[in-house]
Amino acid sequence: MTTHKRYTGLIEFYRDRLPVSANTRIISLGEGNTPLIQLQNIPRLIGKDVDIYVKFEGLNPTGSFKDRGMTMAVTKAVEAGSQAIICASTGNTSASAAAYAVRAGIKAFVLIPEGKIALGKLAQTLMYDAKIIQINGNFDRGMALVKEVAGLAPVTIVNSINPFRIEGQKTAAFEIVDELGFAPDYHCLPVGNAGNITAYWKGYDEYATDRVCGNRPVMCGYQAAGAAPFALRKMIDNPETVATAIRIGHPQSWDLAWNVQKQSGGWFDKFTDGQILAAQKMLSQYEGVFCEPASATSLAGALHDISAGKIPEGSKIVCTLTGNGIKDPEIAMLQCSAAKPVTIDASLDAVKRAILDGL
Repeated sequence: MTTHKRYTGLIEFYRDRLPVSANTRIISLGEGNTPLIQLQNIPRLIGKDVDIYVKFEGLNPTGSFKDRGMTMAVTKAVEAGSQAIICASTGNTSASAAAYAVRAGIKAFVLIPEGKIALGKLAQTLMYDAKIIQINGNFDRGMALVKEVAGLAPVTIVNSINPFRIEGQKTAAFEIVDELGFAPDYHCLPVGNAGNITAYWKGYDEYATDRVCGNRPVMCGYQAAGAAPFALRKMIDNPETVATAIRIGHPQSWDLAWNVQKQSGGWFDKFTDGQILAAQKMLSQYEGVFCEPASATSLAGALHDISAGKIPEGSKIVCTLTGNGIKDPEIAMLQCSAAKPVTIDASLDAVKRAILDGL
């Protein structure tokens, strides 16, 4: 008789590698276990002998990688007796925090920059019934306020400064090694607050230390040109980019991310909004993968460095796609403004003509 075991989320799956006990009440929405998709058409298109995989985190429950850290952060907040959580957000964190708060039966307060959040992310947060506080300022100002208010009110911060967020997010590295049987040569990520690049490195390092894999990847962090404190090696006050998820000028994991760069032999670089959007469209048109703009920064960087020879041919590369394209429908529609639906008569002949015209 076959024994079936239902997947119930990353904490249960990697319980022995996470800070939980047998008595911990796990707050989960079945996050993790996301697809690692090998690109088939883009490598042929660029004419390079490389294996490129994308870790599509946009298929987590709320559509972004934030769920990996949030399941741990909210689980530990509930375990500590917290009745409310708080975060500053460019969108994805607020949606994830709100969803996991609902699941736990506690309150969520989110600070977002007014007019600077993608519609899909705002809709999610509203539907999860979080207390949304819009501020006349950017994410960095919101983060400063969250840290101040957490010292005065009974709320738990669930931004990436919460160490349990990193614990949850490191499991993405575990999944990659478990699936491939090895760590990639290069791992490319979008970098905003820099918690994710820190978390992936922690996961790879733990697996290598425990001899689950024999190598650690070079970590490559890519930013938008208008929001590139790591690439510029200094904090910036007024970040601007169409890639709203990484529109951050004062990253909270600044020192940790620099340590990752040094330990892995990696680097940071920046790319224009045009390059980022081109990579987003390339993934959709050639691979059938629809990610949000910030996610495509990882592929934009990888393709640039492959072309330049910085990432050599024969390499195995993983690019993290942090969020689903449906998160930011306005940008997608603007990108596709030239592709208009065709309206025809509801007849067989008209449909046949339209198909033949499109071949």
